[in-house]
Amino acid sequence: MRIIIIGQGNVACNLHAAFVRNNVSVEMVSSYTGLDTIAQNADAYIYAVTDTALEHVINQVHTPQRALHIHTSGTIPITVFGSDKPHCGILYPFQTLSKAHIIEDFTTVPVFIEARGIDDVSALYTLALTLTPHIYEASQADREKLHVAGVFANNFSNLMYAIAKDILSDTHIPFSALLPIIDETAAKIHSLAPKDAQTGPAIRNDQAVMAHHLEILKRPEYREAYKLLSALIQHEN
Repeated sequence: MRIIIIGQGNVACNLHAAFVRNNVSVEMVSSYTGLDTIAQNADAYIYAVTDTALEHVINQVHTPQRALHIHTSGTIPITVFGSDKPHCGILYPFQTLSKAHIIEDFTTVPVFIEARGIDDVSALYTLALTLTPHIYEASQADREKLHVAGVFANNFSNLMYAIAKDILSDTHIPFSALLPIIDETAAKIHSLAPKDAQTGPAIRNDQAVMAHHLEILKRPEYREAYKLLSALIQHEN
């Protein structure tokens, strides 16, 4: 199987590295230039570009109709592929991916797939198996909810780390002092439900400690976030 990945960003670079490690013939090309002259002999074309650029890029690529066209978005529906691309699907790797930190073991990454027909589902599943054994069929509605869940679990959590680092910025305490508690928090939810793993003043309804924390926080947006998140912890538990 020969694969061409269109895009050179975070997802593209990680997929390219994973395919190369598994001895799959793969090429990565820019989504900005030369799409009208893209190679015509690939078995699959993977569009790993931003959601805003996806439809435009797809419309620039013209290949034999036998080829399988795949995008990697968690939010864009399969209907983005036009009638000139009858064989198409979605391969959504559910992981935080960065060019600066290529995932060395992609077999731990779950991927969620969808395709138009049963034959394309089978082809997409076979392709996904070269990356990981963790493959799930998922509808558009389910992928959209998964994407939102990922924002809460990953993006918002990362923002909390940034805020924590900022809070310590005028102290002599390095951010690295938080790494053990961050690691333990993540480790616990492998064996405990998130509600059961919750600790801290909000779950204990320790009003005195929470009031003192609000006094320490100087930025008003941090105080508002603290109050909102504490209220959510109490409401959900």
